[in-house]
Amino acid sequence: MGEPRGAGPALDAPDPAVDLWVFGYGSLMWRPGFAFVERLPARLAGWHRALCVYSHLYRGTEEAPGLVLGLDRGGSCRGVAFRVAGAKAAATIAYLRERELVTYVYRELVRPVVLADGRRVPAVFYAADRGHAQYAGALSRAERLALVARGVGVSGPNRDYVLNTLAHLDGMGVRDIELGWIAAHLPPLTPLPGGDGG
Repeated sequence: MGEPRGAGPALDAPDPAVDLWVFGYGSLMWRPGFAFVERLPARLAGWHRALCVYSHLYRGTEEAPGLVLGLDRGGSCRGVAFRVAGAKAAATIAYLRERELVTYVYRELVRPVVLADGRRVPAVFYAADRGHAQYAGALSRAERLALVARGVGVSGPNRDYVLNTLAHLDGMGVRDIELGWIAAHLPPLTPLPGGDGG
């Protein structure tokens, strides 16, 4: 049986008496943007991290898209789980929806994650919608590399997004072969005309 379709939220109004867990696998790992009381490595089964979403805002434009991470079906993903105090859960979900559901290329889901200390907790996360026009799952490595190399959006260069995510994963002892290949093959930055590169 497939995943439910549609862009509707997976969560009802959060209960302020219950803490919220959020699973991050890309920029949320190194730039969550919300207050949390606990942060632990975690694993999500049934989904894997992939550069599978065209970015038309944060790391690219509609004319020159970038490429950002999504969770795609299959495999498993090591990332970070954040525990948010129940009193801040509603504000955190509102923030995440504003950040992640700009064009509804992501779907809000709740699934169990296994924390580094062995606990199993339900966590909200945002997975790529394969039916959305921004889903880019069938690209070749060379095509992904070209998009990352040239993409620039309101949050900065696409290459910085990939390199920051890879550095954070390396720090966690997580090896991501695809991101590593992209990083290793990015062309060097060229200095601006008339600049000294400093």
